[in-house]
Amino acid sequence: MMMVSVALLFLLSSPLTCWAFQPTTGMVWNTARIGAVATSTKDAVGTRSRRRSMWTSATTASLVLLQSSLSPTATMAITDKPERVIPETLPVIYVYDHCPFCVRVRMALGLKNVKHALHFMANDDITTPTGLVGKKIAPIMQWDSLVMAESLDIVQHLDQDPRLGPTHSIAPFTGRQDLKIWQNEVQNLLRNLQRPRYVATGLLPEFQQLDGRHAYIRNHALPPYSSEEWKALSLTEQVRKYEECLSRPQHQIKAEIDELNRQLVVLNNLIHSTQHCSEGGISYDDIDLFARLRSITIIKGVEWPENLRSYMNYFSERADIPLYDQMAL
Repeated sequence: MMMVSVALLFLLSSPLTCWAFQPTTGMVWNTARIGAVATSTKDAVGTRSRRRSMWTSATTASLVLLQSSLSPTATMAITDKPERVIPETLPVIYVYDHCPFCVRVRMALGLKNVKHALHFMANDDITTPTGLVGKKIAPIMQWDSLVMAESLDIVQHLDQDPRLGPTHSIAPFTGRQDLKIWQNEVQNLLRNLQRPRYVATGLLPEFQQLDGRHAYIRNHALPPYSSEEWKALSLTEQVRKYEECLSRPQHQIKAEIDELNRQLVVLNNLIHSTQHCSEGGISYDDIDLFARLRSITIIKGVEWPENLRSYMNYFSERADIPLYDQMAL
């Protein structure tokens, strides 16, 4: 619990550039300026030791990804991938890594086995998306002269373009209400568990700088705050709420994770198979469901039912989208 708390305080309140961690743990906090400084040589030495440990963990995770599977429990061999498609000009997809709407587009390209370029925007980058589509939004696709926003519109376009392999390979939404009801049931629970962890890992590209982390915190409320109530808080108060959320007593966090585990058992009974959640093959139901479930893998202590874990592993490998197991907090 202490390691999680220190990680959150460090990453929310101190500079982080690329993969190099500044020696700023064991500090005196100044919440008015949202910053920190090391107070002694001992603090700095201890931080270097912790930093070496972080690098070791990151290297181990990278090896896991390179050697075979995209999650520690994935074992299946994917045999149903279509032929590789390499367009003369690669589609460029502007995304945030944590964003489920961005994952929808990445998933469609992965399922069709289309080579593409990923551009991970900083979370505070307003200039890039505004220059492309007139506002801050993600995902955005730029391909030759075409520039598109809105995830499902992009997915539809990709699946109807004959240059990208067989068309209409992804079935429409089935209209299942049980999946929507389940998502609504866990919405607040996941906001509490996921949102602070996104900015606390130090590994997501959109949060590599303090401005990016603060931009996310300013615009993503934690329960029980409404969007309007959250925006009325100062940034200092918002950051403190994120810190408090992840540094709560262990029994409170465990209770939430236990509830999430129970909800995953419910969902496990709703999926049709480990390769598509609804009858009739891969559909927009999967495009939406996997994109939302992926973020749960950033939560340490989650117990995945067997079929649902296989479902996650299948789409992670088939769509070439890594899960977060190796960086879970």
